[in-house]
Amino acid sequence: MTTGVRRRMGVEERRQQLIGVALELFSHRSPDDVSIDEIAAAAGISRPLVYHYFPGKQSLYEAALRRAADELAAHFLEPPEGPLGARLLRVMGRFFDFVEEHGPGFSALMRGGPAVGSSRTNAMIDEVRQAAYDQILAHLGIDDPSPRIALVVRSWVSLAESTALIWLDGRRIPRAELELQLVHDFAALAAVSAAYDEEMAALLVRILADEPMDGPFGDLVGRLMELVPAMAKVPAPRLR
Repeated sequence: MTTGVRRRMGVEERRQQLIGVALELFSHRSPDDVSIDEIAAAAGISRPLVYHYFPGKQSLYEAALRRAADELAAHFLEPPEGPLGARLLRVMGRFFDFVEEHGPGFSALMRGGPAVGSSRTNAMIDEVRQAAYDQILAHLGIDDPSPRIALVVRSWVSLAESTALIWLDGRRIPRAELELQLVHDFAALAAVSAAYDEEMAALLVRILADEPMDGPFGDLVGRLMELVPAMAKVPAPRLR
């Protein structure tokens, strides 16, 4: 027989519940559009009790942002085993899992949301980008990257972020195509940089040596080869 009496949550347990509730609401609507009253109702507590655990919506938003940032950074973790192309494709799959699941919350995270301009918010966003950057360097087996390698990796992380934000606005390109395209984009950035830098060229050769033809990078080579006959018909540019 049950008494119907609810177990009283401890302070930290209640804080974590409120953060989870806020994140769930932020996943469907912009944090700007979610009120403290809605968060309280979803958590099954009164509005004043929310303020007992958080001074205001801003502090609750930042706590939710912290959890989302940690979760997103963890999505870039991948065992350093197997061809790089396949690893990056798995990372992009998990990245877009997060993007698709959280939607408006992801946009708020990367754009600052209600806390835009906050030093704490900016620091959290930078931590996510740095975690992604560090993980990609780990996949490349590099501890001290050259300026060009660092540029390629940071450019790619930025591209993945902006691509996801644009994709959320209408989702007009199939997600799986974008995941693969972003892996191809990494190869393209590396290839262009390799044309200017011997260290990058050596790294690219090492990467491609381990890639199977049926992997993501092999797929890119096949797609480019299909363009060769058409490109052969294009008149050579005149040098002046």
